[in-house]
This record gives sequence, structure tokens and C-alpha cells, in this order.
Amino acid sequence: MADDNGNVLETIEPGAARRIHLVGVGGTGMGSFAGMLKAAGYEVTGSDENVYPPMSDMLKTWGIPVLTPYRPENLDAAKADLVIIGNVIRRVNPEATEVRTRRVPQMSFPAALGSLFLKRAHSVVVAGTHGKTTTSSLMAHVLVEAGKDPSFLVGGVTQNYAGNYRVGKGPHFVVEGDEYDTSYWDKGSKFLHYQPRTAILTSVEFDHADIFRDLPHYEATFEKFVRLVPPDGQLVVCAAYPNAVRIATGTPGKVVTYMGKEGAQADYTPRNVSFGPEGARFEVVERGTVLGTARMQMSGAHNVENALSVIAAARGLGLSFEEIAKGLASFSGVKRRQEVRGEPGGILVVDDFAHHPTAVRETIAAIRHRYPDRRLWAIFEPRSNTSRRNIHQEDYAHAFTGANRASLKVPERHDKVPANEELNVPQVCEALKAQGIQADHAADVPSLVERVAREAQRGDVLLVMSNGAFGGFIDKLLTALQARSG
Repeated sequence: MADDNGNVLETIEPGAARRIHLVGVGGTGMGSFAGMLKAAGYEVTGSDENVYPPMSDMLKTWGIPVLTPYRPENLDAAKADLVIIGNVIRRVNPEATEVRTRRVPQMSFPAALGSLFLKRAHSVVVAGTHGKTTTSSLMAHVLVEAGKDPSFLVGGVTQNYAGNYRVGKGPHFVVEGDEYDTSYWDKGSKFLHYQPRTAILTSVEFDHADIFRDLPHYEATFEKFVRLVPPDGQLVVCAAYPNAVRIATGTPGKVVTYMGKEGAQADYTPRNVSFGPEGARFEVVERGTVLGTARMQMSGAHNVENALSVIAAARGLGLSFEEIAKGLASFSGVKRRQEVRGEPGGILVVDDFAHHPTAVRETIAAIRHRYPDRRLWAIFEPRSNTSRRNIHQEDYAHAFTGANRASLKVPERHDKVPANEELNVPQVCEALKAQGIQADHAADVPSLVERVAREAQRGDVLLVMSNGAFGGFIDKLLTALQARSG
């Protein structure tokens, strides 16, 4: 779809542009894509209103000039053959406006990724409401460890590679398939540009209430996605979500199922699952046959399920179980996914990206499995456009099972969320108290930091969950706990 000046490109050949400018380069996805383009040999510049660490440091390390703030004159400095527009950029942005005026060829990030990298690769796309970043990172690592030299672009910083992209020479490209919208002129989901030949569909539960009207509207974009898998391709789907299985039936490719429950009706299931401080251990059952024992440093039933999806997809790519097991065992995880940030004074602080009630529940269960004898204090910021709404009011009231204590931050008012649609945090806390969970809430980060730092006890596990920076909560908490412990 072209805008009124007709300069939007849906596809481009890799050799057609050498100088590429990215508008909105400070974002995690756009910044990492800039790094990938640079590594692939392109001359790259970027612009943003402001760029902050760690992305500013990473862009500097990669040798990518960043122009701030947004200005029409930045296009003179960039001298770009192609401009890539991030999905946070609105039509009235001064550089977006200037691109149209000058009729410079422009593309969305997903369309550019599809054209410049995925078109000639075996694209392995991980989509779904939950677990995309961990699953895509694990999938990529298994291929690396098997000697397949893949490329990848994922939504989190992988611990094994200290980054979220890799440019390899092998045939596979693993990409995290985001269902969020593509650009100001293309409101379709990003993953519709990713040309999947192998796909994993982890789950489908309503999310992104700022983009999708309701569950049927949300499911419709996944229905479009599965139809992109070719007849000789493979779609791996989690049988724990009947609607995801139903959606999967629309694919032209082969459907393979998995489920994290022992004895479930699925092609891939676990057996003899156990958790401990070292992570998870389980036997892998493939269509009734035990392949062997898998070990992971990650914990939690949801991560066992994530691993099974990777096993199923990797088997479809021709990997042996031994090759897959090696990758599972050596995967160190992803930053902000059960990431231990410190243990001042014997108080363990864990950082996690969980925000949907299902993710909150599963993350708490995973930490409880890993530290069964320690008091678990869950600290949660409902920050996303969906979590700050009362869509999941009842779900959050039952999402903290396993925690001994819960503290929730009341979200700031958001101009896109009417007052009668806001999550009622005090009401959630009252529901938790009725379940025997000590619960409280705070309106600001400093008072929450002060409360937690004052009342945390040696041996506690503080699980902090947010899909954002949480106002620097963890860094401030670690400083306060270190000061307290002397």
C-alpha cells in the first residue's frame, strides 16, 4: 500500500540500496535492525528524538551515527537511498513528512526485514501472545549449537550473545513475530511480512487492547499469519490453547502439536518433569517414543512448554535430539526473563518482563519451583496498554497464587484509557488478601522502593515484573538494599 506520494515500497532487492536511514532508531527493535544492517555491509544512519543507554551505547559501538532530534535536515546528512520508518513514528513526524515531500523510497521495518533478509532464507517465525522472546532466542541458540550458523533477530538481549541479533551464513533466519501494527500507513501485524517457512504459535490470548477490539479481532491476525506457511512448511502449535489449534488448521503447511502437560494428547510432550535451583529436567516424548532427557537452566512449566516447541520445530528442520539437547542445556536465557539482578543482604532480586496475567501466574509458579523454601514477594507494574485496563481484572485477582506477598503499582492515568476502563488495583489487592496473600499497592515508585527495602527479610525472593523500566525500580531497590546491608 502506497501513501499519497507513492514512495512506500513493499519490497526491495538487497543490492538496490546501500545507504539506509532509520527513523526511530532508539527503539530496541529498530536499533538492533540498524546493527544488523551495518553487519550485513550497509551504510547506516539513524535518528530519534532522544537516544538513551543501553541503545545509545550499542549504536555507538556499532559505528552508527545518530541524529537528534527529528529534523528535515537529517535527510541531508543521511543521503539515504532508503529510509526505514519505525512503527512509533506518526505521519506528522518532521522526517516522515520530508521523506514524502522528497519522494525518498521508504519502507516499514518489517517489510525491509522481509525483503533484505528473510526472502532468501528459511524463515523461522515465533508468534503468539506469550513466550515469543524466550522461544525465538532458544530456537536460534539450538541452531547455532548444532552448527547451522543461523541469523536471528529477537525482542530481548540473549545472555549467550549479549545482544538480540546475529548475522550468520546458514540458511535459517529466526525472527520473533510481533502481532503489533507495522507502521503509520500499514496497520497490519508485523509478522505478516516475515514469510514463515517454519512457524511456532505459542498461544493466543487477548492482548494489545489498543490495537485490537476484542479476541475475535485479535485471532483474525493469527489466522492470516498461519496461511503464510507454504505447503512444504511446518506450523508448530501449542495444544494447551484450543483456539490456537483451531487457527492452525487454516495453514497450508504441516501442523505439529506440543503441550507441557505430561500425558497430553500432542505430538510432543514431557515426562518425569522436575525443577530445582539448577533449572528444569524432563524426558521428551515424540509421538509416544521417548527421545531422551533434556536439561535447561531455565525453570517453570511454561519454559518446558517453550522448549518443546523448539524441539518440535528443530526436529522438523532435521536436527537430531542430541543436537537439540546440547543447545537446550547451554542456553543461558534472556535478560529480563527470570534474570537475577543481585542478592544484597541475602535478599534475591529477580527481574521479569511478565505483564499479561497468564505470564504473571506462570512466572510466579516458576520462581516458586526454583526457590521452594524462600518467601516470595511479587512486585508488579501493570504498565502495558492492556494490563492497565480492567479487561483482566478478575484474571489478575487470581494470578498471584504461590506468592507470599504482592505489591502492585497503581498505573498513571493514560489519555487512551477512560477512567471507567482502568484496572482497579486496590480491588485486586483486596481479592489477594481474601486468598491469604499479603497485598498492598503504591501510587509512586519511591514509596514502593522504600516499603520493599524496609520490610524485605534475609532469604526473601523479590520478583519484580513489568514490561517497561518501572521508573528505575530495580536499580533503586538494589541501591537501598545495599545501603541497608552495610
